[in-house]
Parts: sequence; C-alpha cells; structure tokens
Amino acid sequence: MTLQSMTGFARSDGFHGRYRWAWELRSVNGKGLDLRLRLPAGMEAIEPELRDIASKSLSRGNIQAGLSLSTSETKLEAVVNREALDAVLALKRDLAGAVSEAPLNFDSLLSVRGLVEFREPEESPDVQEARNRSIVEGFGVAISALKAMRQREGASLFEILSGQIDRIEALTSVIEADPSRQPEQIRARLAAQIALIADGCTALDRDRLHTEAVLLATKADLREEVDRLTGHVAAARELLGSGQPVGRKLDFLAQEFNRESNTICSKSNASAVTAAGIELKVVIDQFREQVQNLE
Repeated sequence: MTLQSMTGFARSDGFHGRYRWAWELRSVNGKGLDLRLRLPAGMEAIEPELRDIASKSLSRGNIQAGLSLSTSETKLEAVVNREALDAVLALKRDLAGAVSEAPLNFDSLLSVRGLVEFREPEESPDVQEARNRSIVEGFGVAISALKAMRQREGASLFEILSGQIDRIEALTSVIEADPSRQPEQIRARLAAQIALIADGCTALDRDRLHTEAVLLATKADLREEVDRLTGHVAAARELLGSGQPVGRKLDFLAQEFNRESNTICSKSNASAVTAAGIELKVVIDQFREQVQNLE
C-alpha cells in the first residue's frame, strides 16, 4: 500500500438512459474517516453501499461527496385528483339553479388549483435499479481517482518527511559529537567551577562539593536523549517505508522528538549544543506539521 495524503479532489460523471449524473469528491485532514454525502432526494437507499466503497479504499480524512442528477429529456404525465374532481362536481350539483346550468368545460377544470397535476412518471423498479447501479459504479471510479491523487500527494510528503528525518539525525550527530560532551571537557569545566567556588571558602567541604558536582554532571549528560532520538529516527524511517496509514504513529513520534529536544535544550551547557537543539526543535515542528496531512 502506497503512502497517502489526506487532501485531494476527484470528479467522475456519466449517464444511464435519460439520466446524467456527476460526482465531486473533496478530501481534507481528519482524525478518522468521515464521509459526508449530499444526495438528491430519493437516493438514500444507495448510501450504505457508498460508505462501504469509501471505507475499503480510505482510512482517514473528511470526505465531502456530492452527487448531481439531471435528465436529458423531460417526460410529464397528467394526474387527476379524483377526490378534488368529485368535490367540484358535487358543488355544482348543490348549487343547481343558483349558477349557470352550462356543463363544465375542460378549460374550466384545468383552472381549478390542484385538480390536475403534471409530473414526471415514476420509473419502474428495474430502471431505478440500473440507474442507481451506474451511479454507484461512478462513485467507485471517483474514489479510485481520489485515492490516486492522495497517493501522489503522499509520494511528495514521503520525500519531504524523509529529508526532515535526515536533518533530525544530522543534528543529533552534531549534539553527540560536540566537544563539550567529552569526559575531559566536562572534567576540566567542573574542576574550574569547583576551584572558583572554593577559592577563599575554607568552610566548604571539598569532598561533598565534588560529590554534588558529579551528580550535576550526571544529570546534565545527554546520552539518554541522544540514544532515544536515534531510536526514534530509525522508527520513523521504518514507518515511512511500510507504506501503511501511519499518520497517527508518526504524529506520536513527533511528540517524542519534541520531548527529547526540549530536554536537550534545558540540559545544555554549551552554546553549540543549544543552537543545535533549537534548530532541532524547528525541524521537528516542520515535521509534525507535514505529518498532519498524512493518512
């Protein structure tokens, strides 16, 4: 399965008999699959099948699907309201002698509101079924086109996200290799700080001061954060390469990336590490923003 974006547009149209139909589908980001259908009156029976088709191809996204239906020719039939006609004739009999005895003519009857209605004849069940089948098949075509567009967008996202993961890995290496993290550098810096604090302070317990300094150095060590970032990079690459709907998992990883970068910035005692940590946060924010578009 190819990586998919959640944004896209598709259209399909066709005809069956005297009916012409057209589907328009629009897809945007969503936490789950939310298919919102706009169907002409009388077409509600096909809705379950449409939802089934969509769920087999898509797993996430807010989908707006609209169907327009028109006829290439108009057929009308005259329908007489028999109850209204009987009421008009009964009224004429009741008013005999009070009104003209001339018989009612056709024009007079047509002028009575509601007596005669002109409407399209109802199609037979077989004709309706064939028309609906054509419309459902057209929806399947539109869903396939939408999926193809989302896959093209997904391919672009793959390149972008892969580049950002590479950048996160590179910055992690910069932090790991920074001279300020070498034991000799840490030892020399702590020795200078201890000497500065202890200078002229005879009351200070040098052994206790040394112990506290070691504890502070341990807390400031970035080994765990670097190792976790390295593991997250590997996990992100594996997810991207799976071709499955991994948007939610990558969003979780983005949060983990951000947590480690925050810790690095708070622990940093070197300007180069701080600068790399800040740039790392920027790249992670960009990564997470792109992940929001991924299925």
